[in-house]
Amino acid sequence: MSRRSSRLQAKQQQPLSCQEESPQELQGPEHLQTRKRRTAEEIKKREDGKIAKKHQYEIKSCWPPTITGGISPCLIIETPHKESVTTDFSRFKKYRFRNLFINPSPLPELNWGNSKDVWLNILKKENRYAHCKHFTSLHSSLQPHMRSILLDWLLEVCEVYALHRETFYLAQDFFDRFMLTQKNINKSMLQLIGITSLFIASKLEEIYAPKIQEFAYVTDGACSEDDIVRMELIMLKALKWELCPVTIVSWLNLYLQVDALKDVPKVLLPQYSQEKFIQIAQLLDLCILDVNSLDFQYRTLAAAALCHYTSIEVVKKASGLDWDSISECAEWMVPFVSVAKKVPAKLKNFKKVAAEDRHNIQTHTNYLDMLEEVNSGVASTAPGQLSPVSTGGIITPPKSTEKK
Repeated sequence: MSRRSSRLQAKQQQPLSCQEESPQELQGPEHLQTRKRRTAEEIKKREDGKIAKKHQYEIKSCWPPTITGGISPCLIIETPHKESVTTDFSRFKKYRFRNLFINPSPLPELNWGNSKDVWLNILKKENRYAHCKHFTSLHSSLQPHMRSILLDWLLEVCEVYALHRETFYLAQDFFDRFMLTQKNINKSMLQLIGITSLFIASKLEEIYAPKIQEFAYVTDGACSEDDIVRMELIMLKALKWELCPVTIVSWLNLYLQVDALKDVPKVLLPQYSQEKFIQIAQLLDLCILDVNSLDFQYRTLAAAALCHYTSIEVVKKASGLDWDSISECAEWMVPFVSVAKKVPAKLKNFKKVAAEDRHNIQTHTNYLDMLEEVNSGVASTAPGQLSPVSTGGIITPPKSTEKK
């Protein structure tokens, strides 16, 4: 017999001492039940501790403008998460989801991926990044026209620094979604939130983004560099670092490319007219200034704008949306189209910008005056003039004799 077997046999014959008794033999059922209860309580305490660590940043107030240079840096306070801030706006949404998953995909066959999978991924992202115009109800001191003024100013800043259209629409999306996560933002903070949104968007989209000093400079002393950095951290946490929406201009690019596509291997290269693109883009710039545009999904806004300049057949081919899906948005857009077509859209030249990329640079015009004309009702058109079978566009441009 081996030494190992001898030791094992001896150990089995030897009685167990008090030290070698198992814990279950020393502890009765009542003790085990108490221990389980303690374990459950400890788990609950740990979970409550984790919930208590969740914070949401809110902007409470600003220091009085008594600092040298007229700069009023923001007082940023970290407060516990409030359920009232994340109000459920699902009852307000008017999105049309019945055509969310189109089959087949309007995209052509791709040699680098499955067109159906690509299309579904884009639509899922559209549904994920939700927005709502009723964020104004969370901020008692804000009015809808304040958002229009802020976005118009951001359009002007984009043109000054030759930023891309995608950069502006990213900033617009960040601003609108961030305002949904906050409560009782003071109107004096809007400029800081707006310029910070543009600062974040430019770092994501631009190859040579302007420096933070330049963003602080355009605020004319209202926001310092430290203010922008602090607000950037607040916004990124509030948005949960979800910074990749499919913007309105991205949908427009996609629709025009699908409509004009002739050579599938060159699907990633623009094949549409720059003039047509900037005409529709100018209409969308005007529409996005109105807070009511947030009633619709970005893809619906782009499709309705395309329909006003082409036809429903083109829209159905490029987007997969039928007339019932865009009719409400197209009717809402009628007065905007009437005003936008009075202002001719022209390609502008920018230094160090290639000719084939000029249409992608954001431009600015007198959008606030145009929006005031839309709201005044002068450009309103009866909904009965709309027709889903129109072949030359829903609204025809004015005659050459009527143009100024």
